[in-house]
This record gives sequence, C-alpha cells and structure tokens, in this order.
Amino acid sequence: MIKEPAGSGAYGTVVIADDTNKGNQVAIKKIERAFEHKLFTKRTLRELKILRLLSHENVVQLKTIQRPKDKASFDEIYAVFEVMETDLGSIIKSQQELSIAHIQFFLYQVLRGMKYIHSAGILHRDLKPRNLLVNGNCDLKICDFGLSRADIPELYEAGAMTDYISTRWYRAPELLLGSEDYTNSVDMWSIG
Repeated sequence: MIKEPAGSGAYGTVVIADDTNKGNQVAIKKIERAFEHKLFTKRTLRELKILRLLSHENVVQLKTIQRPKDKASFDEIYAVFEVMETDLGSIIKSQQELSIAHIQFFLYQVLRGMKYIHSAGILHRDLKPRNLLVNGNCDLKICDFGLSRADIPELYEAGAMTDYISTRWYRAPELLLGSEDYTNSVDMWSIG
C-alpha cells in the first residue's frame, strides 16, 4: 500500500509503501517510459543489472523488480528498494548543523562504498549529494546507477565511453575537456 511520495528524477518517481507480505516499508521506483528510447532502455537495463550484482552496506539494496501484468502494458518498470529517509543534498540544504564528526562519517561511508563498487569494476559516473541516501542513524548508501558503466577493458574498446556523464558541478576535468578514455578517478573527483 502506497503511503507517500519520496521524490522524482529524470527517469521516474519514488514512493514509500508498506510491504504487506513482510510487514516493513519499501521504496518503489517507477521507471517511466523505460522503452521509449533506446538510450533509456540501455540505461535502465544497465542500472538494474549492476544493482542486482552489488551487495554492500553502503550501496542501496535492490530487493526485487515487479513483473508486468502482461506484455501489452509493459512500458513501466517498478523496482523495489530498501527505504532511506533522505539524501545528503537535502541535509546540506537544511538548517541541520553538520559536525566534523558527521562529515567524517559520511565521507568514510562514501569512500567505503566506492571502494567496493570500483573493486567490482563499476564506474558510478554520477556521484553527487542527491545520489547519497541517508537515514536517521546517519547510515549512508550510494544510489542511482543509471549512468554507471562496467570498467572492464575486455568489454569496451579504449575511448568507447562517453564524456557526457555526471552532473556538471561534479564533473571531473578530463570529462570537461571531452575525454572518452577515463578511469574511476572521475568518481573520486566527484567525491572531492
């Protein structure tokens, strides 16, 4: 049962709902127009595949993907995630004072999560405060893998990756200069 809207982005909306089967809350991301453009479809498939592979306490957990009722009405995807209360962007903009200890703890968790993601051969490519979810215990989880890509040379030729990624304010210098041959350093720049 849907309880409240949690947010929206370029590719869909998120609501908080009660999971009546398990008696807890979940976040449901409705990915709209998933098959409208080939690019949207690729990004959605890539994100869901990556999230199904990753399992770490600082990465948001994809619990399940709802099956469509039938082929004819299959134009939206519903992905079910664990619930987090807010994101780091909202905390930064709020009146909530962040102590040095808070900042260090958030940074530690981001670096820990990114070490895991990079060790799996994944580039996030869109790290920003809005993609860092936080709960009341100050637990942080990295989310939104829509622009992510596997950094596996055997799968991609050198220079095959696009430079049009990442939110402008968090984009690494090599991307600003149009490089299509980059490494996980683009994520580290975004963290900085």
